[in-house]
Amino acid sequence: MSFGSASTRPQAQAPCPCGGGVFGDCCAPILDGAPAPSAERLMRSRYSAFALGDEAHLARSWHPRTRPDHIDVDDGTVWTGLIIEDAAEDGDAAVVAFRARWRQAGRDGELVERSRFVRRGGRWVYVDGDVA
Repeated sequence: MSFGSASTRPQAQAPCPCGGGVFGDCCAPILDGAPAPSAERLMRSRYSAFALGDEAHLARSWHPRTRPDHIDVDDGTVWTGLIIEDAAEDGDAAVVAFRARWRQAGRDGELVERSRFVRRGGRWVYVDGDVA
């Protein structure tokens, strides 16, 4: 199953865009503002936000020091799958390594990133990442 930025929000019992279960139990609560219980779950919700065009969640879950002034998810990219390769937390810092598959203008590709997260005010936020 694939999701694009023009997709409507999935029903609660539909598969989650991140592949982590059903949407209502997986990313929906985090997209609705609940704190992510781990950096991996925040990463999954951010993937779902890119897939669903939820710029508000992306801004809310991005550290203010590294967040860009504008987040544009309406670029014709269709996100087609997420694989979490590794996730490690050490106190209020975490790293999540992942592969995110995409399709755009008839081309398939893959984003491979090792992302850094911190817990700020009791909530995980994305800081930055190294793209392979």
